[in-house]
Amino acid sequence: MAPIICHLYNLGLVEARAVPQVATFEAGVKFARIEGIISAPEPCHNLKVAIDEALRCKETGEAKTILIAHSGHGHFDLAAYDAYLHGRLKDYAYPEEKVKEALTSLPKVPEA
Repeated sequence: MAPIICHLYNLGLVEARAVPQVATFEAGVKFARIEGIISAPEPCHNLKVAIDEALRCKETGEAKTILIAHSGHGHFDLAAYDAYLHGRLKDYAYPEEKVKEALTSLPKVPEA
């Protein structure tokens, strides 16, 4: 994550959410059909969260400005979209023990 994003998170100005990959591609396809832009998989994560937040606001009547960061098109990711559209894309939760194992090899960096 970029340092500025981490700082915004630490200040409580943004929140982090995890979204399964099938749901992200679902949001990407919806966005492409509405806006005519094929998104790269990475921005599809925030598209999914933004869509969910907009639907929640619609349901509750809350007025809110929802800002997304859209970076990159998905023209090089068409194989992934093809897998999604043909039901071959599956959600995968990376095993927690693998995350812990990977973290052990990171250098210790003092906090500022």
